[in-house]
Amino acid sequence: MNDTGDPYEKTFAALPPAPGRGFARTWWGQAWLRALEDSALDGEQVRQGRRVARSGAVGAVTVRPGGLTAVVRDRDGTAHRTDVLVQEFSQAEWDRLLGLAAAESGHIAALLDREVPPELAEDAAAAGVELLPGMGDFDPRCDCGEWDHCPHTAALCHQVARLLDQDPFVLLLLRGRGERQLLDGLEARSAANAQAQAQAQAQTSDRDAAAAAGVAADVAYGAARAGLPPLPPLPDLPRAPGQPPALDTEAEPDGLDVDAVEFLAQAAASEAFRLLAEAVAPGHADRAVPAALTQAQDAVRLTREADDVRVRSRLAAATGRSRADMELAVLAWGFGGAPGLAALEDDWTPDRAALARARAALAAAWSDAETGGGAGDAIGEVGGGGTGGGAPVLRRVRARWTQAGAGRQIRLGREGRWWPYRREEGRWIPSGPSAPDPASALEADPAD
Repeated sequence: MNDTGDPYEKTFAALPPAPGRGFARTWWGQAWLRALEDSALDGEQVRQGRRVARSGAVGAVTVRPGGLTAVVRDRDGTAHRTDVLVQEFSQAEWDRLLGLAAAESGHIAALLDREVPPELAEDAAAAGVELLPGMGDFDPRCDCGEWDHCPHTAALCHQVARLLDQDPFVLLLLRGRGERQLLDGLEARSAANAQAQAQAQAQTSDRDAAAAAGVAADVAYGAARAGLPPLPPLPDLPRAPGQPPALDTEAEPDGLDVDAVEFLAQAAASEAFRLLAEAVAPGHADRAVPAALTQAQDAVRLTREADDVRVRSRLAAATGRSRADMELAVLAWGFGGAPGLAALEDDWTPDRAALARARAALAAAWSDAETGGGAGDAIGEVGGGGTGGGAPVLRRVRARWTQAGAGRQIRLGREGRWWPYRREEGRWIPSGPSAPDPASALEADPAD
């Protein structure tokens, strides 16, 4: 490292090539690279940047509050001035961060040992101070003309991850404070905290002396609440799911399907984003908690999201389904999630109460039609001719009512809704979402 004499600027000599190694060993260095991957619109640029950094093409790196600068060379030797800007902390944010760090002697000791305690980062984030950058926090600038991350800015970020492994104060300098200024601030706050603790102990002694007189419960409760800070507001929901990190390897590991792993990581990120969106939506606390999906159900959900034929085939095999059966399950899931899948695969028999409700619904659905038979015989037959606007002829087998000669069927779900099906190439195919009454389900357009 070359010290320029400016406490708010440091220049680090170019690092040697790094073939076959990861660019971050510490958790904060890995978080830095995740921010890069989340910020880049084109993952290929990030991968190219990793290769550029591995080759040793990144020159000396200058770090200052709010930005990084380096010269990055192409294979042909062309040099590019490359900058990456990072948001500095405001004075209020620094006050909160220093207060949290000074409150725990272990935090100061860890920083002096060139480590970032994860508890400090978590407490700071809860207080509204994001010590580590996140998605969208990098502002890349390069004279190659790219408006988003290019291989040069991505290479610079990868090289800085190596610097962060060695010295986390690089990150704090980017946020606006040099090492000396930061340590001076922590020392001042630690002294102030020690003085405040001494005063608090003296006040406690005074309260203990007066405890014999007693304190009313409402007074004690009110005094305790008065000292609590307000809860911080909920963070804004991200615009989209995060981008999982790419596997930091040039060669595919033996026995590992990288495409499948990356698909599962992206699917997990998408599902986490959906759950988070539901959790912060108005009225979430008043809604019932949905039942957890079984492995077989989750495999169908994942198959619906998968574009890779190999992934879809593996998911089908894992659940004991053929490819055709899985495609049918995916269709049913698209119409109604887990209840829609159950209507396809759960051939159940209604008990007397459920069957009585179903017969009442069938009778009410065609109450204005001319009927020639009852709804309550042994096979559940309803109707007359089934044409000319009359009630259809439906024959029941367990919880499935089939319209004679029409290639249509309605199935009663355990949740009490009716699911439409059509006959196609010898199989019953889901033909639409559920309906609250049998007539709406039966009359659904099979082409929908």
